[in-house]
Amino acid sequence: MNNKHSLKLILLFSFIIFLIMLISGVISAAIAIFFHLSLFKPRDGIIIWPIINLYLVSVILGTIISAIIGKRILTPLVRFSEALMEVSKGNFDIKLDGNKYGVEEIEIMTRNFNVMVNELNNIETFRNDFISNVSHEFKTPLASIEGYSMLLQDKNLTEKEKEEYTHKILNNTKRLSNLVRIILQISRLENQELILEKRKFKLDEQLRQTLLLLESKWTSKNIDLNLDLDSITFCGNEELLMQVWQNLLDNAIKFTQNNGTITCTLKQSTDCITTIISDTGIGMSNDTKKHLFDKFYQGDKSHSSEGNGLGLALVKRIIDLCNGTIEVQSEEGKGSTFIVKLPC
Repeated sequence: MNNKHSLKLILLFSFIIFLIMLISGVISAAIAIFFHLSLFKPRDGIIIWPIINLYLVSVILGTIISAIIGKRILTPLVRFSEALMEVSKGNFDIKLDGNKYGVEEIEIMTRNFNVMVNELNNIETFRNDFISNVSHEFKTPLASIEGYSMLLQDKNLTEKEKEEYTHKILNNTKRLSNLVRIILQISRLENQELILEKRKFKLDEQLRQTLLLLESKWTSKNIDLNLDLDSITFCGNEELLMQVWQNLLDNAIKFTQNNGTITCTLKQSTDCITTIISDTGIGMSNDTKKHLFDKFYQGDKSHSSEGNGLGLALVKRIIDLCNGTIEVQSEEGKGSTFIVKLPC
């Protein structure tokens, strides 16, 4: 609550106290004036009862006013305190309704409380999902390594079988190593706000180098490449941007059928550098597009063994650190287009 709202609340309570004192003062002054003007004539010693009655009325009125207004102010504060106790116990589903009290400060306080609880609930959900997904991603290759290691202990295995099992163990070991590397990298990037170690490099040459690294993948599927790359020099972290292009192009190859087409363009305008990577692959649904950059999300489960759902989350974080943007346009069965814009 800011100083303006705090001041309003202080003035409100001050007004309540002033009102009670004013009522008591007016009643007392009225009694004194009446006595001074001899409007009350003592008779048989019973004048004391009107005075007592007037003071009793004053106290009762003050108490009633304090109770009504105090309840209006203090009841939501008590409920707010109880709600905080629930949140401290891990209950993030609790909500408060401040509109029924008719006090602006209470409404603002409860609205901010609900926003806070909602964010905590989202964080807790993400944490649980993250732990569950990490456990699953580690469990699968570890189980494969253990299973094939036990099979290798069989002395009656042929050389071909030994070679196959050893190859499986190596692949799952690489998968584990890659998973740990990406998790650590995402964690590191999420805890920094600036990209260090910047230098100038040719962005078009970097895209060509990425395609050469992935040559065995796109040639094995007989994919046709269409390149339209302007000669552009960019100042940034070359290693991080290399990972962006590797993930985007690797996905394009992975989800494009045999004899498909991948188009990569690189253009520069007055305010940004735009890279567009399009494919004629399987595309994606609207629901997949909404969660595309979430950690461990994999829209196409048929390719789940080929990835861990962290690549695009890493891409998004790197682009954000570059003060750039990334968007996707896609329809099921009609391919996907990723548009990356980096500041000049």
